[in-house]
Amino acid sequence: MLKKTKVADETATGQAGIKKKSKVPGVMITQFMEELPEGKTTPDFTRKPIALTIQEGKFAYFKAIVVGDPTPTVTWSRANGEIIFHPDVCQQKYDEASNEHTLEFPKVAPEDADTYKCYAANEYGRAVCTVILNIIEVGFSKTKELQKIQGEDVTEFRKRLKTRNPDGTREEKTMDANEKVWEILLSAEKKDYEQICAEYGITDFRGMLKKLTEMKKEREEEIAQFISHIRTLKPVEVKDDDCATIELDMDLLDSGSKIFLYKNGVMVPFSNEEGEGMKHNLKQVGKKYVFTIKNLSKDDAGLYSVDVEGVNVFSTDFKVPEVDFAVKIQEVKAEEREDALFQCVLTAPMNEINWYGKSALLTNNEKHEIIVSEDKLIHKLIVRDCLPLDGGIYAAVAGIKSCNAWLVVEVEKDPAKKGKKAARKTTIAGAGNDEELLRIAKEQQERYQKEMEEKAQLAKKAQEEKELAAAAVRAKQKAEAEAKAAAKAEAKAAAKAKRAATGKDGAVRKTKKKVPGAGEGSAADGVSGATGGVVGVGEGSAAGGAAAGTTGGAAGATGGGGAAGSLAGAAGGGAGGAGGVGGRDGSGAAAGGAGGNEGGDVEGGSEVESDEDSFEDSDEDIEGGGGGAKGREGGEKGDVGGEGEEGGEKGEGGEKGGERRKRVRAGPLVPDEVIDPGVHFHAGLSDCKAIIGEAAELECKVSSEECVGIWYKDGAEIQASESLTISKEGYFHRLKIHKVTEENAGKYKFEADGRKTEAEIAVEDPPRFDKEELEAFKAPVTIKKGHKATYKLSYIGREPIKVQWYLEGEELSSEGNINIETSDGTSRLLMMKLQHKDSGEIKIKLKNVFGTIEAVSQLNVLDKPTPPMGPLEIVEASSSVIDFKWRPPKDSGGCKIQNYILERQQVGRNTWKKVGPIGPVAKYRDSDVDHGRRYCYRIRVETEMGTSEMMETEDIQAGTKAYPAPPSAPKVASAFKDCINLTWSPPADTGGTSILGYNLEKRKKGSNLWGQVNPPNEIIRGKGFAVKDVVEGMEYEFRVSAINDSGASEFSTSSEFVFARDPKKPPGKVLDLKVTDSTYTTLSLSWNKPKDIKKEEDEAKGYFVEIRPAENTDWDRCNSNAITMTTYTVKGMKSMAMYWVRVIATNDGGEGVPQELDNYILAMPPPVRPRFTDAKIKSFMIVRAGNSARFTINFEASPWPEVTWLKDGVPVSKKVTISNAEGTSQLLIPSAERSDTGIYTIIVKNIVGQETFSIEIRVTDEPKPPGPVDLDENVPGTVTISWTASPDEKRDDRLHYMVTKRDSVKRTWNTIADRIFNNKFTACNIMPGREYQFRVYAKNDMGSSKPSESAKWLIPAKKEKFTVKMPESKACDLQCPPKFLVPLKMHTAPQGYECYMSCAVKGDPTPHVTWLRNNISLNTNTNYFISNTCGVCSMLILRVGTKDTGEYKIVAENALGRAESSTKLTVRE
Repeated sequence: MLKKTKVADETATGQAGIKKKSKVPGVMITQFMEELPEGKTTPDFTRKPIALTIQEGKFAYFKAIVVGDPTPTVTWSRANGEIIFHPDVCQQKYDEASNEHTLEFPKVAPEDADTYKCYAANEYGRAVCTVILNIIEVGFSKTKELQKIQGEDVTEFRKRLKTRNPDGTREEKTMDANEKVWEILLSAEKKDYEQICAEYGITDFRGMLKKLTEMKKEREEEIAQFISHIRTLKPVEVKDDDCATIELDMDLLDSGSKIFLYKNGVMVPFSNEEGEGMKHNLKQVGKKYVFTIKNLSKDDAGLYSVDVEGVNVFSTDFKVPEVDFAVKIQEVKAEEREDALFQCVLTAPMNEINWYGKSALLTNNEKHEIIVSEDKLIHKLIVRDCLPLDGGIYAAVAGIKSCNAWLVVEVEKDPAKKGKKAARKTTIAGAGNDEELLRIAKEQQERYQKEMEEKAQLAKKAQEEKELAAAAVRAKQKAEAEAKAAAKAEAKAAAKAKRAATGKDGAVRKTKKKVPGAGEGSAADGVSGATGGVVGVGEGSAAGGAAAGTTGGAAGATGGGGAAGSLAGAAGGGAGGAGGVGGRDGSGAAAGGAGGNEGGDVEGGSEVESDEDSFEDSDEDIEGGGGGAKGREGGEKGDVGGEGEEGGEKGEGGEKGGERRKRVRAGPLVPDEVIDPGVHFHAGLSDCKAIIGEAAELECKVSSEECVGIWYKDGAEIQASESLTISKEGYFHRLKIHKVTEENAGKYKFEADGRKTEAEIAVEDPPRFDKEELEAFKAPVTIKKGHKATYKLSYIGREPIKVQWYLEGEELSSEGNINIETSDGTSRLLMMKLQHKDSGEIKIKLKNVFGTIEAVSQLNVLDKPTPPMGPLEIVEASSSVIDFKWRPPKDSGGCKIQNYILERQQVGRNTWKKVGPIGPVAKYRDSDVDHGRRYCYRIRVETEMGTSEMMETEDIQAGTKAYPAPPSAPKVASAFKDCINLTWSPPADTGGTSILGYNLEKRKKGSNLWGQVNPPNEIIRGKGFAVKDVVEGMEYEFRVSAINDSGASEFSTSSEFVFARDPKKPPGKVLDLKVTDSTYTTLSLSWNKPKDIKKEEDEAKGYFVEIRPAENTDWDRCNSNAITMTTYTVKGMKSMAMYWVRVIATNDGGEGVPQELDNYILAMPPPVRPRFTDAKIKSFMIVRAGNSARFTINFEASPWPEVTWLKDGVPVSKKVTISNAEGTSQLLIPSAERSDTGIYTIIVKNIVGQETFSIEIRVTDEPKPPGPVDLDENVPGTVTISWTASPDEKRDDRLHYMVTKRDSVKRTWNTIADRIFNNKFTACNIMPGREYQFRVYAKNDMGSSKPSESAKWLIPAKKEKFTVKMPESKACDLQCPPKFLVPLKMHTAPQGYECYMSCAVKGDPTPHVTWLRNNISLNTNTNYFISNTCGVCSMLILRVGTKDTGEYKIVAENALGRAESSTKLTVRE
């Protein structure tokens, strides 16, 4: 089956995956870090969910309480499938009061039965526990029956969806709504199910999910035939370039599979190239497929489906809203660090539109803020803190419409501020036309509402016309049916009359039926029934008339016998006909006639003969077959049709003949009347937020200018006053509060002509600055270095107000040279001993529950400038002038540069000449120079704060000669004993003139003297030279200089040393190549030098080592440069890989013949038989049930061995976790059970041999106590003690028993027997006259159980006892309620130190002691060490932290009372 690919969460760096045990059984904790930060903990459950078995249809829930720091996030999952979170199916909730996480099922269903997991996770770990939900199914289930029907529907529906042509394409037909909604659901996300169901009218959510699951399963099986993986399914997304895209990633099993695109079930042609002129195209990039729809229009809306080889893969519904831009976004020019605003107005409301910046979709974040007005017409985008990188094209996309504009960010051009971070600006570029936008938006809203009203009227009119047309069709069909029925009834009556006259009964089959009450009526009754029919016709609708007419006929049918009955029936029929005529559409005639005819067919008496053969000629059911039934119906219709009750009562005795057909009402029972709706609202009141002291206004629009309304506040009528104005302008009614106060908050209502609209005014008091002080605050403050600066600003607003001061975005606090004072309504910032680095943006930020406000100022601290910056740029250096310029200082100290001060020195002299201030321009032209002289300059910057340090330039020569740059180093082309050929490249810089030639010099190795090769007066014209003045066997190096019109350049770098000798022969093969050592990643080699054979093989100067993996044909060189050693270690090899190795000797003559090893080499250490390296290995382990069992064993082996674990000779189960690393193996049983007991064997095996080791792991628990203890005396002086076996005896073969005894003399318990493996023991030396009591304990490897005590045993003494009468004494009752003898004391502890608390309490019975911190129990908290010894209660906190601060309480309770003692712990930092 095909599954969507899920991207697994990558393990974070440093996650160790350490398993921990929880105090709560069944909870597994995984710790991600080896060491947790101080005060941080992994998640854990203090209450885990409990398994539940419940009847279907009931309310079910799981509850869990988790702890951890940081607070863990709780999620739920199920073993089979995913949890569908829906109010009708399942909900996840959290109760902050009780800290309970719940998973609720409002009406649990059988399909909810599963194993559920609860996860609690934070950044340091994760805890998980499982719980089972069992459902009891009872009785008949409508849901199951419905699912069966839906299952059949699914099959039929899928068959319809699969109707395709032989080539895999769909049939050419438009999809209906039912097909469309299921295809949308198949590709939709679960969070969209509810919206889709509401849109298409699906109310049975569970049924939909069941049906959808089956359809998905079937579709996944179909997709798996052509696709291996499918993921990243993106619905239609409209881009900013007037196109829309559909994206999906899929791996096709066959790259040649055909892909089809459909719109509403109709195939859409597309091209595979973007450049073609087709509207739809497909672009494939690797496994990603992107369908593009270009030149969007309204016609492009619809359901788009992607099929592969006739199988639907993905569907998405593309909706095109009717919206356009009334005002498009405009170009915005913003200064650096200023905010930019784009805004547009739509023609119809939209909750949100898409904003793009440089073709990237933008979202709400710190950089971009998206704002939508209350009427959803004005949309804004604010780009915060504009930087040059933010410039570009921004676009707004609404539906299929888009508009774009440029954002131009103007960079600061002041050279003094160049390179510095500009100050943050509080202005917004692009703002200022809010009133115009509001006016346009209001017009668009009115136009939109008008269009909606017109559409509603048209829809209503169309519906009425449709209903009238349907009523006319139904009336016509009914009239035709009734006319046909009347004709058949007439023909039937004629046939009856004819048969009655001739008396030929043989051809007619007659059946006698007993009719209750027959003959009780009379002709008058029939007439009365007819009268009821007539009245019904007169006052009711057509249906009523028809029923009344029929009733008349039925009344006649129940009349007396003989001719009178026939006449009455005829009269009834006539009356029915008359009633039919009285109906609105004449439909009563046929029914009445039919009733009359049947009434006339009565011969009298209590038997009625009916002609069964007369029905054979009829091919339709006869409506008026039963007079009684129709009479009854006429009676029921009497309330609507008039006085038709009588007719119905009189016709009760008639027989029901034929089949009743359901009547269809031809028209409405009551005619539609057009009622004036009166006044209604075009625009109601909207909730608003008002600020104290400012104005607030409520406005609504009604449909009539003459309408007069009343305003209410919190249910009480309000009138205009000095602080409140009520006005009316045409259709608009307004309520304006001039100056809002707290009392103005509340719910306001406007009522007019019975219609009303409500809104609420929420009064807020955010922080605000005094406007005059704010303007003064914004003015930049400029001071000198070392001085102080003071900022002070008043504010108002609801307390508490948080005041924060910032310098260049960093929050300030009162410390060092900064002092912040905040009093009622005023905050003051004092900054002392300021330095230039303290310059920047000063910001004050106020915040309360209603909002935040900021004010920004600029602080400039003046200081001396820094020196000018190099490098020096020489503009001109001729024989008469030196012109140069430099860069301004990096920091001018916040001041404007007044002058540059220059000094000049001629190179070779010790004096400096002051040139003088030259102005603020960073350039100088010195015309007082001598040709060929070199000059040096010192430059300083002068501002109002003083003079900077100097910048000294390099030497500048007047009339400088342009020498060429050095050529490249000479290269040896060839060398012989009497000649060395050299080549070189000309210099890149020729000095502005052509190169005339070169000078070449040589030097012997070991000498410091260079000698010129070419004669001094003969320069080398070419770029190469043959040096013949050499001595055979000597080693030389060479250098060259270039010459132009100005002279010779500097010499180049030296060439490599070269011997003056004939070329060498390549060396031979290396000798004795062998492997000296190897590991899994390295290989060590050694060899000997090749032989030196004159004129055939010369001496080797170096070696290259090459390796080749066995599966490759290319050799890889391990060392890029030749090595001179005859040993080498190859690194980076793959473990257990197979390699071929060879070594190549080399010298100046080239590389010799490679020498390979005879066999391939495996990357592995020398073979070692497996053996275990632990000094002591335990062979027996006891584990408590529920705890984890961990066994680690170390070993060594080469090559890497295969490690196998067995339990009792068979492989371990999946529950057991085996972790193997280099040289170690670990067995882990996360939550051990008794069934995990056994002998576990590890087998370590490689090609050399194998080694095994076994350990017995016994999983047990403290045994349950044995059953009742019985005593019996079989032999005098002995007692046989027998007991019922412990319940754990069958599960634990090592369980045994221990018996203890106490007598009335010694009063202490003594062990008399241990390690008893049966259930009986005989105690000896039982003395008469003493009272004995015995205890039996069950014991195993974990310890002993609670004892089971016997009854007291006494053998009376035979001789009479000596009795002594003791005076009566009162029993001493020592019982008392708890009381603290020594209470808790106050504690103050330094952070990180120990804290020890203790107290003393008495009480009998011994009280139960509970420690609490902030009313939370600490008895189960492992961070606190709590003890109670003989009434002395103590608690130790090892490392006190700030989290331990609070109130500590100790509570002592017993049956007689309760006592408390409390204290407080303060932690010093």
